[in-house]
Amino acid sequence: MADCRLCLITPPRINDVAAFADTLEQALSAGDVACLQIRLKDVDDAAIISVSKPLIEIGQAHEAAVLINDRPDLADRLGADGVHIGQEDTPYAEARQILGDDRIVGVTAHDSRHLAMVAGEAGADYVAFGAFYPTTTKDPKAQANPEILTWWSSLFEVPCVAIGGITPDNAAPLVEAGADFLAISSGVWQHTDGPAAAVRKFNEIFAK
Repeated sequence: MADCRLCLITPPRINDVAAFADTLEQALSAGDVACLQIRLKDVDDAAIISVSKPLIEIGQAHEAAVLINDRPDLADRLGADGVHIGQEDTPYAEARQILGDDRIVGVTAHDSRHLAMVAGEAGADYVAFGAFYPTTTKDPKAQANPEILTWWSSLFEVPCVAIGGITPDNAAPLVEAGADFLAISSGVWQHTDGPAAAVRKFNEIFAK
C-alpha cells in the first residue's frame, strides 16, 4: 500500500477559526499530510479570506500544499499553493491561466473515465474520483467503484485522489486499488479519538 498520502479537507463551516487552527496544528503534527484543501460552503468572499489566511500559514509551515476549493482567484490572491475545481466551477483553462504553471490545479472527475481523461490531457495536476462511500459532508453527484482507481493508475501518470466518506476503517481497499491520495474531511475531524489520532491511523494504513 506504499506511496498513498493523506489530503485533509476542512469542514464546510468553521465558526471558531482560532479553535480550528489549534486542531489543524495538532492534526498536521501527528503525521504526514500532503495537502490541505480549504472548502467552505455558503459563505462570502470575506469569510473565505479571513478563515483561509491563518490556515494557509499553518498548512505551509507543515509543508502541506494548501488548495482553495472552487476559487482560483482567491487562491492566487491569498498565496495558496493551488485550487481544486469541480465540473461546475471555474473551467480548467481559466484556472490555469490565473494560477500559472507552477501551482496546482486539481479537477473532480466523479465516476467518469471520460472527464478524468479530459482533465489529465488538459494538464490537471491530479484527478479526483468519488464518492466511494456515503458521506454527510456534501451531496455526492456520483458513486464511484474502486476499480476506476486501478484503471487510472495502471494507464496514466497523473495522480488520482479518492474522496467521499473515507475513514480509517474503510480506507484500505482504496489504497490497494491504486489511489495516490485519500481526501478526508469528517473521517478526520469527527473521528472518535480526535483528528490527530485519525491522521496517525491513516498513515499506519499507508505504511502497511
